[in-house]
Order: sequence, then C-alpha cells, then structure tokens
Amino acid sequence: MDNKLYNILVPVDFAVRNKWAIAKAVELANSFQCNIHLVHVTGRRKNEAGRQRSVDTALRKLEQIKTAYQNHLSGEGHIEISVITGSKMRALSDYIRRYEMDLVVTGLSRFNLVQRLISSVSISRLAKKTNIPVLAVRSSGLIYHFKKIVLPVSGEIPMRQIRLAALLGRAFKSTVYFVSLRKHADGHDNVVDKALEIVQSISTIPVQCFLLEGQNLAKSTLDFSRKINADLIMVNPVKDFRLPGLWSTLTNRLLSYASRIPVVTVNSNKS
Repeated sequence: MDNKLYNILVPVDFAVRNKWAIAKAVELANSFQCNIHLVHVTGRRKNEAGRQRSVDTALRKLEQIKTAYQNHLSGEGHIEISVITGSKMRALSDYIRRYEMDLVVTGLSRFNLVQRLISSVSISRLAKKTNIPVLAVRSSGLIYHFKKIVLPVSGEIPMRQIRLAALLGRAFKSTVYFVSLRKHADGHDNVVDKALEIVQSISTIPVQCFLLEGQNLAKSTLDFSRKINADLIMVNPVKDFRLPGLWSTLTNRLLSYASRIPVVTVNSNKS
C-alpha cells in the first residue's frame, strides 16, 4: 500500500447503486487528487455487429456520466471511461493490474437482497484475486469523511489494513479503533498491541483498542461500529467476517452485505 491513492476504479453497470459509488469516489479523488476510472464490462456476443452496438451504447452512457460528475472534481484528478468485454471478474481484474488501480469503489443495492448478496460475494472475490482494497457503500453510507475507522484484529497483524487506515486517517484526521473478541484476549492481545505499535510508528493518528463481548467477530464488530457511529469498517475477505445464524450460513452472508456503514475489504496476503 503506497502513501497515496492515484487511481480509483468504479465498476459501472448503469444501476442506481452506481450513483453512490461514484459520489464516494469523487469525494476520495478530491481528498487525494487522484483519478477515477469508470469501467463497464459487456458480455461476449457471437454477433460482432451486436457487440459493437453494445459497446457504443455503453460508451455514450459513460460519457454522459463523466460529463455529469467532471465538474464535481477539484484539483488534478480527472475521469477516465472504458468499456471492456469478457467475464466481469476476469475483465475487472485484468484492468486493475494493467492500469495499476489502488482502490475499487462499488455500490450495494438498496432493496434487492439477492443482488446485494451477489455483490458482497463478488467484492470478497475481487479483493482476494487482485489484492486491491474494495470499498462497498450503500445509499445510507455516503458519509462525507471517514472520521471513525474500525479495524477488527483476529490472529495476525493486518498490515495492509493498518497502512490503508493510516493513509485514510491522515487525510480525514480519523481515529482508528482496533477491536478483538474478549474470548481471544489471552491469545491475541499481543497482536492488538503490535498492531497499535505499528500504526503509531507510521502515523500520528489517534488509535484506541477495545475487547468486545460475543462469539462472532463480524457481529461484535458491526454492533460496536453502530454504537460509536463509525464511518468505515475494514475487513479481511478470508477471515471471520461472516455473520452468525442459519440464514447467514445458508447465504454465506458477509459483513459488507449487512452493514449500513461502508465496508472496505482488504486482502492481507500481500504486505
């Protein structure tokens, strides 16, 4: 994780949820003076004429979106638009690597639970596949600044989350809250202490540590975040962030799916 954001990717499928993703990307671009890439992925079509019509239509729509939001950008940042073909996950992953994206911002549906669940699983897969943080926001999550950032700790030092928290914390003058479950205190309190030492060694942002009650880190983190009116939650896509209960088990219900607070998914496999 660099000390700056240079390029933010917003996947666009022309759904309403794209609006709050783009709005959040604009806010971040203005804070970090970086670029926004609006990218639409079209499926492969056997008919070349039909494929070209689909691409042309998508480009026209993207151009309209670019025109609508360009004036909201301040400073050096600008908006790029692209239409690419192929499977969505592979196409976005290739784009992220080729053009060196630093962050993906995506919107979650307001009412469509099935779409929101699918999006949440896709967010986790994309974060794991690309090692790029993926920020999910809902219409209720358009907080202007990330003043309170909650970072759950479970079993290992979350270096990439710490670096991103420090980056955002410096820009927004945030407080970072490290949280872990009390039942793990004997085995993990040293990890929390080390995480605290690391963030204090790379930044002067305020940090607080809390041991939470409960059996499920995702649920306890969400409850704590609501209680303090947090602005952002950071999670690892492969660790403890599935909510408890039969419905959550059956649907593989992830924290980003249930939270009204924006959630950024950061893979820890790459330091």
